[in-house]
Order: sequence, then C-alpha cells, then structure tokens
Amino acid sequence: MSGTAIIYDCEFATAPGAPQRFWCGPNDPDPIVFQIGAVRMSLDAPFQSLERFEVLIRPLDRTGAPLVLDPLNARLTGVTTDRLDAEGVTLAEALDRFAAFAGQDRMWAWGKDEFNMMAISCYVAGIAPPIPAHRFGNAPELFLAAGVPLDVIHGLRSNTMLDHFGLSLPDARGHDALGDARMVTEVLRHLMQEGQLDPDLLTGPQS
Repeated sequence: MSGTAIIYDCEFATAPGAPQRFWCGPNDPDPIVFQIGAVRMSLDAPFQSLERFEVLIRPLDRTGAPLVLDPLNARLTGVTTDRLDAEGVTLAEALDRFAAFAGQDRMWAWGKDEFNMMAISCYVAGIAPPIPAHRFGNAPELFLAAGVPLDVIHGLRSNTMLDHFGLSLPDARGHDALGDARMVTEVLRHLMQEGQLDPDLLTGPQS
C-alpha cells in the first residue's frame, strides 16, 4: 500500500517548573497550543518529505483575554510575542487550516500532542475539536513496531532523537513545532529505509 502520512508537533504554553508540577502551580498557564508544525511524508520509497505546514495561534486564557506567554516559551521555541501578534490566528482558524492540510491522512506526533492541541485548547476556547481522536497516532508505537527497545524509546525526545540514530538536520530547530516534526519524520524515514518499519503502519485505522 502506498500513500502519505502527517507527522506533526505542537508547542504549548509553559513556565519554569510547570512540567514537573503538571501545570498545577498557582501561576502556571493553561497548557494551550500556540504553534503547530507538520510534514507530509510519502510512504513510498525513498519516503521523502513532500510538504510542510506551520501556523501560529494567538493564545487566549479561559476568560478570553490574551495569554501573555512566559519568556521561557520564546527561549525554547524562538516564537516571540511580537511574532504571535503579527502572524497568529485564532485557534479555530489554525485547526481548520491544519485539518485542511492533513486531509484524510493519519497524523502522528511524538507523544499525544493532540490532547494539548485539541482537547485542552478547544475546551479552554469553548469550541468543538474539528478533528476526531481516532485520526491521531502516537509515534512511539511505531518505534516499538520497528524493534526499538522500550527503554530506549522512553529516553528519546523529538528534539534530540536524531543523535541516537546518527542522523542530522542542521537547519531544524528543536522545540520549534515544525523543527521537531521534521526530526521525527527523518527518523521514521530512516527506519522505513532500513526495512525496520512497515510504511503501512502509518496509515492506521481509518473511518
């Protein structure tokens, strides 16, 4: 079977120490999305990247007021408040654009980014998620199917996994949604080229 799949990543609001506190600190922001990046990759050898997608979102808090991101977000992602103000769109528009880009392809992230991108963000914004949960997949499942040991998978991160596999993408920035999506895509391409990963697994169940 041939076709294409979407590898995506999202960046969401955080603050120093928030992940360790599970975003439960009194000043921690709701972990809502402000950047989505994605790659459409071919599932036919040589498994090339075909298209890229990126959108920035102007984050709003649960009262509908603009969410002022902690400076940590800009340091990690390179996405500044000025850039969000200039290029950002509403969450609804961003998700509609992402859905249009994805088409009928299955969407994979390193982890379950759809919860921050769809479930949490849409709940805070008071809108219905436009993409159903069954369209999303967790890329670590693909790594396990490719024979990567579970303890290795647990130690991998989207922004650092290239080193583990001896790969490089010098122009891809870690902690940037598109950069991270490109890094995961490159490793999946490597696993398929080496014959370790069946491309058909990326099509996933469709309905």
